[in-house]
Amino acid sequence: MRPMNAHALVLDRPRQLSLRELPLPEVRDDGALVRIEACGLCGTDHEQYTGVLPASFAFVPGHEAVGVVERIGADVAVRWGVEVGQRIAIEVFQSCRECAPCRSGAYQRCERHGLGDMHGYIPVERPPGLWGGYAEFQYLGPDAIVHAVPVGLDPVVATLFNPLGAGMRWAVTVPELHADAVVAVLGPGVRGLAASAASKDAGAGFVMVTGCGARDARRLATAPEFGADLAVDVAQHDPVRALREATGGLADVVVDVTAKAPEAFPQAIALARPGGTVVVAGTRGTAVAIEPDHVVYKELRILGALGVDSAAYRAALAVLASNRYPFAELERRVAGLDDAEALLRSLAGESSEPPPIHGVIVP
Repeated sequence: MRPMNAHALVLDRPRQLSLRELPLPEVRDDGALVRIEACGLCGTDHEQYTGVLPASFAFVPGHEAVGVVERIGADVAVRWGVEVGQRIAIEVFQSCRECAPCRSGAYQRCERHGLGDMHGYIPVERPPGLWGGYAEFQYLGPDAIVHAVPVGLDPVVATLFNPLGAGMRWAVTVPELHADAVVAVLGPGVRGLAASAASKDAGAGFVMVTGCGARDARRLATAPEFGADLAVDVAQHDPVRALREATGGLADVVVDVTAKAPEAFPQAIALARPGGTVVVAGTRGTAVAIEPDHVVYKELRILGALGVDSAAYRAALAVLASNRYPFAELERRVAGLDDAEALLRSLAGESSEPPPIHGVIVP
């Protein structure tokens, strides 16, 4: 007998997650119901939990979900090319496929959905409420974007389709990375390690990853396994000098994926060679002081990067399935719905134990 309800964690307000039972909806031709196997966590998750990213409504978080199609309408089955029983990865953004941004491929700015209507950030009061991955089931409407997960890829590992897809778009696609390029990745979290692997996989000649202090020590030690030729703790060493000593010059591409690290952006400018590219993907949360003259004198190209696109997600799933990099062995902590809060607090740096590189909720 099919279940009538699904358990879901609802973020009622900052630091208040409640376990609810939400009714499973009927699935018509333009929708689908996915049984969630795993949902990856990133900075957005713990910032939503702590209130750094506040919402004026209650919602089911979770935007890096992987699961099995339980029920699917005829229309979207054709549109997505998936069927009942198939494992899929769910993109965070939705696309109307009709507005100018969507038609151009920039569906992160979809006029119907955009940033205010992302999976894992939709009011629970909007029927059927199951819009995020912190739940046993997630509902998908007609504008969802999904990808088939390669057969045999573990669902927990498959949740890395999001951070690895980000690494591919931010470090390769956006800066138009060329073979043999020197790349500097600022930030050794899961997205920084993913950017390192993506750069090396795309043919980068040299990759440096930076971190800062004891919190990043384990992550920097892991970086060589993900393509890094050099890992630098900026609390102890000057990254510009370290890069010059290792390569004889500066970086063709600098990818800044740090969060709440205002000192990283000026560092990125210093690390870029004349005519180089700086990709800014991490958010600061505050104003940053820089010397604009360096941008002028070096004729730097500074690009912002928001989210991931479908091409990068597909490429990420292929790399994960290839086992070219040890993403399956990445240090991670897996939590159920009952201990998700403890994991979120750890990722927010509010635990006595160091946070894992990769956090995953398995409903």
